[in-house]
Amino acid sequence: TAHRLLTTLQTRQFVHFDPVNALWFVGRQTFSVGLAYGQRQSVLAPALPLLRLLRDLTRETANIGIVDDGAIVLMGQIESREIVRAIGRTGGRAPLFGSAMGKAILSTYREEDVHALLKQAGLPRTTSAGPEALLEELALVRERGYAVDEHEFSQGLRCVASPVRDRRNEAIAAVSVSGLAARLTLERLPVVGAQVVDVALRLSQSLAGRER
Repeated sequence: TAHRLLTTLQTRQFVHFDPVNALWFVGRQTFSVGLAYGQRQSVLAPALPLLRLLRDLTRETANIGIVDDGAIVLMGQIESREIVRAIGRTGGRAPLFGSAMGKAILSTYREEDVHALLKQAGLPRTTSAGPEALLEELALVRERGYAVDEHEFSQGLRCVASPVRDRRNEAIAAVSVSGLAARLTLERLPVVGAQVVDVALRLSQSLAGRER
């Protein structure tokens, strides 16, 4: 049984077999997974105090997520203190094209890369806009610095997100605020959007080791 498990791991490059010494070693895929975990932790640690700040400024739930296999994965969350609030499951997934965090990160991609992702994954059923409308929305996100999810991922909730960049200026994550649409109104969006952008900028500069 152990040998069957090892040979399965070998085919997926999680382990390596040395036939000369008849020994098994950790493979490169295991190293890649461990490295990815370390990168995620290095983003989450400095993000948490900023998420608490964002929660206190907006009184809504603050989140951070990363891209994984064509979807947004929720890495961390600081819940709102309101009785009725938006709560996500850490590790939960959301579509790139149907979430504010996804669209915030997509806004940093080249248009041809967005087209390639659209061709590969398509638009989620919860998104009524077509590809051209989505590209126009991403252009607006680039201009104002934040994306908005209008009940696309969860009915009755509105979400505002901005991308987080590393020292190479690549978007590696996104921070967001999510709450009831009745509370997170359209009138509040410019103010909340600016607060989300500011926190995303602070986190980006922290990750890049630059002064604000």
